[in-house]
Amino acid sequence: MSCRLDQILYQKEKPLGKRILLFPLYLLSLPYGWAVRTRTFLYTLGLLKTKQLSRPVISVGNITVGGTGKTPLVMALSEGVMERGIPTAILSRGYRGKKGSGPLVTDGRRVLLSPEESGDEPFLMASALKGIPILVGKDRLKNGEMALDRFPVRGFLLDDGFQHLPLRRDLNILLIDSQIGFGDGHLLPRGILREPLSHLRRADLFLMTKAEDPEACQSLESTLREIHPSAPIFHSHYEPAGLIRPDGKFEPLHLLKGTKVLALSGIANPVYFSSLLRKCGAEVAGEMVFPDHHLYTAQDLTSIFGKVKKVDWIVTTEKDMVKLKKLPLDPLPLLALRIQMKIREEEEFYKRVMEVFRVKS
Repeated sequence: MSCRLDQILYQKEKPLGKRILLFPLYLLSLPYGWAVRTRTFLYTLGLLKTKQLSRPVISVGNITVGGTGKTPLVMALSEGVMERGIPTAILSRGYRGKKGSGPLVTDGRRVLLSPEESGDEPFLMASALKGIPILVGKDRLKNGEMALDRFPVRGFLLDDGFQHLPLRRDLNILLIDSQIGFGDGHLLPRGILREPLSHLRRADLFLMTKAEDPEACQSLESTLREIHPSAPIFHSHYEPAGLIRPDGKFEPLHLLKGTKVLALSGIANPVYFSSLLRKCGAEVAGEMVFPDHHLYTAQDLTSIFGKVKKVDWIVTTEKDMVKLKKLPLDPLPLLALRIQMKIREEEEFYKRVMEVFRVKS
């Protein structure tokens, strides 16, 4: 039911019947919008305090629910600025992580927390990135100060930080899914907006994700320029980078070429995931779609095993693989697709990012 509701909410135009069905959610969105506007206004007035770390903070966030690509960008940014001589630490809230397990997911060498303790995305980043400390928890100021005491970092990346107003940031990067946009423009829980569109003005730059064809983004970009004409707009897309087995072994992409696959995912946009598999030369013979951040069970695994005879491979996302590995997968022919974010205007994008460190250092 939740998966079907997700699909309805992401639709940009809804028929009258669905709009009537969603009317109770519209009524709930009114007090939600009031609360969000009031909170932001109190921070603007200074009645709620924003605190500051002694090193630059770059926030990566969005204004909608669902996967706009925050985690791939944070990973790309951390490696990109490291290559340019700036070591950073990543500060994440951690989705569904257990309390009381400590904030340090990785010290850059060892992964210290499990997926259950840290949350899916922080664990995924910790497993893939080397030399970059990652800390999770609600108090990101405290975690940032801890990172400064323990590691030689010169900056911070705030994962999913657009709504985290207690911590001052030096660059606010806002991601927008070019295929979904802002849905039909309604706030939660009626729509997919976490904040009113007027709050886009807090962003310093916009990054359109899944923008295979930048010209197809023109309507969405017009909306952005009307609301925030001074913020530059960049474009990105994903490229398949390889395949990962449950034991961590890396496989080349050509393993999928000419094969039949089942696309298995619990993410916000499963259609795009299937398109990436086709890009690898695979035939997507079926899809199993679960709600975003789904926690897989033994019953789910039984359903997945029932599809094995019809396909050569079952391919999932790296985020889903983290949760699936807790289950007995043998002899399931399971692979995870590793993706990389590619920024079309990469040189200009990193020029703006690195300017933050030059100004504050």
